[in-house]
Amino acid sequence: MSLQEVIIKDTHRGLYYEDGVLIQVLGAGRYQFPLPKPGQGFSWFRRQPQCEVILVDMRARDLTIKGQEILTADKVAIRVSILVQFAVVDAQAAVHAVANYEDRLYSDVQLAARRSLASMKLEEILTNRHRLSEEILRDVKESAASYGVAIGRADVKDLVFPGNLQEIMNRVLAAERTSEAQLVEARTKAEVQRIEAQTKAESQRLQAQSEAETARLQAETRVAAQRLVAQAEIQTLEERSAKADAYDQHPALLRLEELATLRELARNANARLYLDFNRKPDFVEEPEK
Repeated sequence: MSLQEVIIKDTHRGLYYEDGVLIQVLGAGRYQFPLPKPGQGFSWFRRQPQCEVILVDMRARDLTIKGQEILTADKVAIRVSILVQFAVVDAQAAVHAVANYEDRLYSDVQLAARRSLASMKLEEILTNRHRLSEEILRDVKESAASYGVAIGRADVKDLVFPGNLQEIMNRVLAAERTSEAQLVEARTKAEVQRIEAQTKAESQRLQAQSEAETARLQAETRVAAQRLVAQAEIQTLEERSAKADAYDQHPALLRLEELATLRELARNANARLYLDFNRKPDFVEEPEK
């Protein structure tokens, strides 16, 4: 029996058919299938099946839809090119569900782009191209999954406008860039002013805190000084009171203090002393009558 050999790479899958009936989806590897003998006619017995393997590429690929002229919602004709990245994820569905999955994908993307652009005005297309890409991707993704194809991304590659409109578009884009630059400059200036104001407020807060702390320390110092003065005065009064009590109990001590004071004054040539000789000493006793 002669054999047919098929090698399937990791990048592909194989659909194995016997007499036109799908038997198995083959992964990567080497396979051998019997071939019918030459000249073998039709027979009800021992008939070898007709074997066939169809390879399906599972790698990610790009599909470009070029130069589609489409009318926008405000009746402006533009030409758009769209880049689609896709990959087959179900080999059986890709072959069985549609006649040609790449042609079907091309048509689906084309129709999705027409629907999206027809619902958008020119200004929206110019200012929000991402929205157009997102709408095309959302529209095509579900339909492509029905025939075993996964869409990675669908991006608007090029937009071509009529000549006069191209000049207007360039002006619009230039105005947008100028506006964005002014906006960035205004935001930067506002941020600088905010930082300066915050720094100034923080400096004033720290200064006020420092002044308050200084005032508190000065007040505490004054209170402490007043307390020391009061304590000294109290101590002086207590000492004077003790002396007064001693002089009251021992008059001779007072006389000694007076003599000591007179001695000190006598050392000063400019000092003047006034003595009352009529005054009797406190310690002289009068004779009894």
